[in-house]
Amino acid sequence: MSLTIKTLGRGRRVAAGSLIAVAALTLTACQDGNGAASRPSSAAAPASSQEAGSGAKPSGSTTGGAQQSAGGERPSANSASAGSKAKGNVPGATESHASVMTASDRCTAANMSLRLGASDIGAGNIRYPLVFTNKGKKACTLRGFPGVSLIQRDGSPVGKPATREGGPGGAVRLQPGQSAHAVLHTVNEGVSDTPCWSRSQLVFVYPPGSKESMTTGSRGLRVCGGRFDVTAVQAGSLG
Repeated sequence: MSLTIKTLGRGRRVAAGSLIAVAALTLTACQDGNGAASRPSSAAAPASSQEAGSGAKPSGSTTGGAQQSAGGERPSANSASAGSKAKGNVPGATESHASVMTASDRCTAANMSLRLGASDIGAGNIRYPLVFTNKGKKACTLRGFPGVSLIQRDGSPVGKPATREGGPGGAVRLQPGQSAHAVLHTVNEGVSDTPCWSRSQLVFVYPPGSKESMTTGSRGLRVCGGRFDVTAVQAGSLG
């Protein structure tokens, strides 16, 4: 009986020891498993931070790209500005005829007077001399076509600007008090089926090569037949 009890006691101790050993192994395995799991996690953290850092760099690069793009817009704006200046410097059709003259030599709106002479009617045509007179104290030169439109006193336009008729002509040198003229041309009512425009009150004029305008009374000039032309300037006043 005593021997049986001793054997049972030893068996319990062996079983308990086995359980303890199994528990220890299980705990070790768990710790190793947790350590293994934590290692990739901790290794992933620098990778994530590096990726974040890499992401920050492209983000910074994108910002830099945006700055470059904005910087790229500045030259574009400057180019446009330069392009605008170049366009302003390119002579127009009327300016090109006056390009042989210096700016100081050209007759300007400030040193001239303007008037519309009496009409000359014949063979269904009506012509008016548009007279420029040098009222300055020194000689100046006109060359080319004036820009001409008809308007009312409130500034509202009548019809369309005059079209150019004939050649560009030569330079006309005006001493103080001398005049040059261009000829405005239209046709009599009934010559064409195209209806006449309303009667105008003023002639609005840009002298050849000038960006400054002048006005004078239109004598009630009315364009008919859709014909409204202007010649280049010529010497003399024609009345």
